[in-house]
Amino acid sequence: MARTHEKVSDAPAGKRPEYTAVSAAKGIEQALKFIDGRWKLLILFHLFGGQVLRYSDLERAIPGVSQKMLAQQLRQLEADGIVERTVHSQVPPKVEYRLSAWGQSLCPALDALLEWAEKR
Repeated sequence: MARTHEKVSDAPAGKRPEYTAVSAAKGIEQALKFIDGRWKLLILFHLFGGQVLRYSDLERAIPGVSQKMLAQQLRQLEADGIVERTVHSQVPPKVEYRLSAWGQSLCPALDALLEWAEKR
């Protein structure tokens, strides 16, 4: 890891910035905040692979999560651009959740982290 103070916004398109120990640590902390939450990882793993699930499907798939907490975690993932929410205009409303392309790109990173933990 190179040791300069170049920021992500300063990097040319397609080229990664160079990090210092401090800027790399801050970047990882920021990345972890996106997935920090008791239920977010479970939601993500249920949606990986292009899965499209309704709210009730997620609620059934994640025992122990309250409706309030599931809704809150989904809203945060949506606000961060990781999950996409589609509302179909019908009665009753049909709401579906899927990962955005950026959210789907998180799968290899989480898989690498899981593999790293297995080596302990």
